[in-house]
Amino acid sequence: MKKYYLLSSLLMLSACNSQENAPASEAEQSDSFDMLRADIKNSDGESIGEALLSNSNDSLFLDLTVSSIAPGSHGFHIHTIGACEAPDFKSAGGHWNPTDAEHGIENPNGFHAGDLPNLDADNNGNASLVQLALGDIASGAADTLTDEDGGAIVIHADADDLSSDPAGNAGPRVACGVFEKI
Repeated sequence: MKKYYLLSSLLMLSACNSQENAPASEAEQSDSFDMLRADIKNSDGESIGEALLSNSNDSLFLDLTVSSIAPGSHGFHIHTIGACEAPDFKSAGGHWNPTDAEHGIENPNGFHAGDLPNLDADNNGNASLVQLALGDIASGAADTLTDEDGGAIVIHADADDLSSDPAGNAGPRVACGVFEKI
């Protein structure tokens, strides 16, 4: 409950700082979103958690909770395609990168909008995180997560090294969830 309050508070603060914009055209409104949800599933198709992604003035907030993953650190990223075909989840495509940056939040040359810090699972395989998406997001770029091919969240087997391009050496993909508007 505490994390939903934090997420709501972050969204309200962001909305308070917004500037008035001209009304979007009907075409622009069709892909825009306020909140997306992903049911995260492992390679056996079992639901192991969820991710909520909020969009406010091109600032993205991620709220993720999972269970039943291996204890330790896991790389996880927003991916470009809303498809999660087990067992390898390669159908989710590469990391979401609307600004053509390099990979890794510690990369001195900048990083993908879909790059996130490592997710740390406790000894029981539970992990949660509330995070402002850190990458540079061009105006309207978040809407590509709800375009024709959608977007996904992917959890990897190993920790992301946070710097090597193109994917951080985070190992195989072990869980995936397709973002859907809510």
